[in-house]
Amino acid sequence: MSALLSVKNMTHYFGGLRAVHNYNLNIAPQQITGLIGPNGAGKTTIFNLITGVYTPAQGSITLENENIKGLETNEIAAKGLGRTFQNLALWRHMNVLDHVKMAHYSQLTYGLFGSFFNTPTCRREETRVEENSYKLLELFDIKQHANQMVTNLPYGAQRRVEMARAMATNPKVLFLDEPTAGMTPDELVQMIKIIRQVHRDFKVAIFLIEHRMKFVMDLCQYIQTLVFGELIAEGPPEEIQNNPEVIEAYLGKEDLT
Repeated sequence: MSALLSVKNMTHYFGGLRAVHNYNLNIAPQQITGLIGPNGAGKTTIFNLITGVYTPAQGSITLENENIKGLETNEIAAKGLGRTFQNLALWRHMNVLDHVKMAHYSQLTYGLFGSFFNTPTCRREETRVEENSYKLLELFDIKQHANQMVTNLPYGAQRRVEMARAMATNPKVLFLDEPTAGMTPDELVQMIKIIRQVHRDFKVAIFLIEHRMKFVMDLCQYIQTLVFGELIAEGPPEEIQNNPEVIEAYLGKEDLT
């Protein structure tokens, strides 16, 4: 199957320090891929390079065979890369519903004229946005919080708000940067169910960074292991969990089964 998202020979430097070296990635439609590695390995940097926060010094990035390297983050999002962040990137003075509604606006067509004069097209599209936003809130089990300020929610619920916002952009590939970080065991179980439902219902490819190995091994179809900005292993979970380089460089004596 041809790749939906392809990264070839991506290399990047911060000053004189090489942060990522000769990184390659191919994600097929609807594939769930995990990226693991110790702290400081460069995982979030790779997310930032692909999604346009940084522009790689070398290499290519294509989405559905279209070059996206060097585009602005909003342009890349509009083309089909949705994203959450390791540190929550939510607006403090906006309620939950408005977070999700705001993410739809790159898809609207009525323009300034339609907004100013409240045209029929404007009313139809705004109704569609609100209906779809409520559907996403229901999917992520946060509909009951729709009118609450997002900072008043528990941490796990805030994570789900961020995921709902990312899905509102109608992504082809959803990037999840440590989606279970800081969650309780009950919240972790709920998040696993939500990710599986999103994958099933939206038929979206998922690329995730996660430290909880059992979560990665259970959820992902393909896993890459990164150390000091370079891949040391990649393959299906059963290969990665038994790979001596992975165990030695990242996991020590931890049992991955």
